[in-house]
Amino acid sequence: MTLALKYRPKSLDEIYGQEILEPNSHLRKMISNGKIGHMFFYGPAGCGKTSLSKLIANEIDAVYYELNATTLKIEEVRNIFKSHHNSLQKPLIFIDEVHRLSKTQQEVLLPYMESYAGIIIGASTENPYYTLTSGIRSRSYLFELHSLSNDAMRQIAIDICKKEDIEIDDEALSYLVDSSGGDARAMLNLLEGAIDNNRVEYKTLKFLRPFAIQSGSSEATTHYDLSSALIKSIRGSDIDASIYYLARLIEAGESASFIARRLAILASEDIGNANPNAITIASSAMNIVEHIGYPEARITLSQLVIYLASSPKSNSSYVAINEALKSVRDGNIMDIPAPIKPNSQEYLYPHSFGGWVEQKYLSKPMKFYTGSKVGFEKTLDEWHTKITKK
Repeated sequence: MTLALKYRPKSLDEIYGQEILEPNSHLRKMISNGKIGHMFFYGPAGCGKTSLSKLIANEIDAVYYELNATTLKIEEVRNIFKSHHNSLQKPLIFIDEVHRLSKTQQEVLLPYMESYAGIIIGASTENPYYTLTSGIRSRSYLFELHSLSNDAMRQIAIDICKKEDIEIDDEALSYLVDSSGGDARAMLNLLEGAIDNNRVEYKTLKFLRPFAIQSGSSEATTHYDLSSALIKSIRGSDIDASIYYLARLIEAGESASFIARRLAILASEDIGNANPNAITIASSAMNIVEHIGYPEARITLSQLVIYLASSPKSNSSYVAINEALKSVRDGNIMDIPAPIKPNSQEYLYPHSFGGWVEQKYLSKPMKFYTGSKVGFEKTLDEWHTKITKK
């Protein structure tokens, strides 16, 4: 038996680092009272989702079935419910990788969930708000579990090493914990693989796992969290934080093209005319990474991130177009003034008047744009004032 299986939590108190399972939490009260509804746990690998489902089944004395969405067959689910028809003991069906259920499979579950023919518990590394249908969500409780803290991981490792009489020094213990990314199962698997004569050394751990593990960015929550952190760090002009989240995205397997597209959007939305070169450089970077790919694309992306983080910031263009769109959608549909309609004889050609001439372009005055007075936008405002002689 592997260490991960041998030391799987045997009670709710043995599940570390989850606030929703604290002694006075509402979820603990629901479990102790036996008032369990359908629920879905989501969070990173190795945080205790499967263990929690098994413990709930034990607590409420339910017949436990463990399925996986990647191999689940509809008939299998129907047979489980059929075998418990008119039974006093309801089944608890645990479905792992629940985000992989098709829409059809989810719809098959709905009538059983509606009638409470049994309890459905699902687990996923992806946020069910994005992966489950509204029908499933409306009949369920959704709970997020988090990666274990390094303190919790360290305590687990120390306890197990003592119980198994495994020698491990501080350097090896630190790498074992730090490189496991809050995944207790991954930590125990690495520990087990590195044992040599009841001793674990740093060099062995490093050989088995050369790089720290982290969630892949294809997992929805991680993808959105890291992307958001990168954009907000650049917007906040924190170069080191921006580079860190760029590295996280690259190591998590995010495509260079996706990162470059997000940075191009930021160049317009958050920098705009405060530094008009930003959009040009972002466009060039998009073209470069599309053609060269990793690993060299990391350098281009790093250069772009540092440039954007260092640039003056303005969202004036972003605000202006949003205000104009809102006005149009709110019904401000004005007639186009006659002088600027096609083939108008009343149109005054600005170049014939030294570059600017007073002329009506809107049926009534409207204000959408206000310059930020930041970076090159200050110069643009000065130019515009001089041009219009205002």
